[in-house]
Amino acid sequence: MKKIIFIAAIILYTSFTQAQDLKIILFGDSLMAGYGLDRSNHLDRLLEKDLLQQGILSQITNASVSGDTSNGGLNRLNWSLQDDYDLFILGLGANDMLRGISPETTKSNLEEIIKTVKKKNISILLTGMQAPSSYGQDYQSSFNSIYPQLADEYQIFLYPFLLEGVALNTKLNQSDGKHPNSTGIALISKKIAEKIIKIMN
Repeated sequence: MKKIIFIAAIILYTSFTQAQDLKIILFGDSLMAGYGLDRSNHLDRLLEKDLLQQGILSQITNASVSGDTSNGGLNRLNWSLQDDYDLFILGLGANDMLRGISPETTKSNLEEIIKTVKKKNISILLTGMQAPSSYGQDYQSSFNSIYPQLADEYQIFLYPFLLEGVALNTKLNQSDGKHPNSTGIALISKKIAEKIIKIMN
């Protein structure tokens, strides 16, 4: 697996060096779409700036839709992939959990998304979600394991938890306690930028 992921990183780096800009698409739900935030604080805008600070020019398309489930994402995938991209950042599943959709269904939908993207030779960074203990141990275990299992099975890059360092921190979330505020999304952007840089190096 490590060898294949290393090859994928080389492809991503080669694409960047040849085109002099990295074409990225964000494909998630409200956590990536910028729910409740000014446009200037949307993840795509912040991530472009964070990458630029590291000398990486990027063009980022935010194809995220607030309220979207993994099935909703699957249904609109082909429309979103009309352009060519170097990196596909996949961040769906949170709304599946909130709506009580079975982890098996969520995994199946994400799997189909990954298969379709891989056929287009686009590198994938899968951002995971985590279910709280209030959902019960069985559901929590099944849901949380979706992301590392898919990353391992399809040999794609993994960012284990999109809300790492942000979840449950009142200073980093909006009043609903679920969506990052401008400070929280800025932290997420910096961490994802760091992950992308590690992939390329």
